[in-house]
Amino acid sequence: MSSASSASPSEGAESSEAPEVSAHAARSAEEMLDIVDADDRVVAQVARGEAYARGLRHRCAFVLARDPERRVFVHRRTGTKLVFPGMYDMFVGGVVGAGETYDEAALREAQEELGVSGLPQPTPLFRFLYEDGAGRSWWSAVYEVVCDRPVNPQAEEVAWHAFLPQEELDRRIGTWSFTPDSLAAWARLRARG
Repeated sequence: MSSASSASPSEGAESSEAPEVSAHAARSAEEMLDIVDADDRVVAQVARGEAYARGLRHRCAFVLARDPERRVFVHRRTGTKLVFPGMYDMFVGGVVGAGETYDEAALREAQEELGVSGLPQPTPLFRFLYEDGAGRSWWSAVYEVVCDRPVNPQAEEVAWHAFLPQEELDRRIGTWSFTPDSLAAWARLRARG
């Protein structure tokens, strides 16, 4: 597999938290988010940590990053992530900051998580309201982008990564632990054809 990190998918899952990673997690918890209603209208702004602790609905951008051969960027989240630590994801992305648009967040998050600059604006595909049944929900805007640059993911965000053929990704979904929101987005994307 080209473009893979040197670590195997199982390495580093239990790594100890470095001070700079702890600082990153603290900064993430303080980031301000727009809180939205069931119709995706902004009703308040709070810190990310508070939004998560109180189960407040917010916004996220999901970007399916493919290489020029159409392989999908798949990664394992670090164990220090505030949501779904240590799990796999076939999307890059994250929360939409307070006052930020979905489009702005999609490009920012894709460049940050892939560790590249100069990506084209990701193409919007669809939006959906993700609800986990346990009080967590977020409006999710799903995008796609082709990354023709060498990736250098942020160590504080990504523990392992590789560009996988879609057929291999589909096989891995049954054996690797993927984030439930990425599985929901992937199922909707696959249903669209």
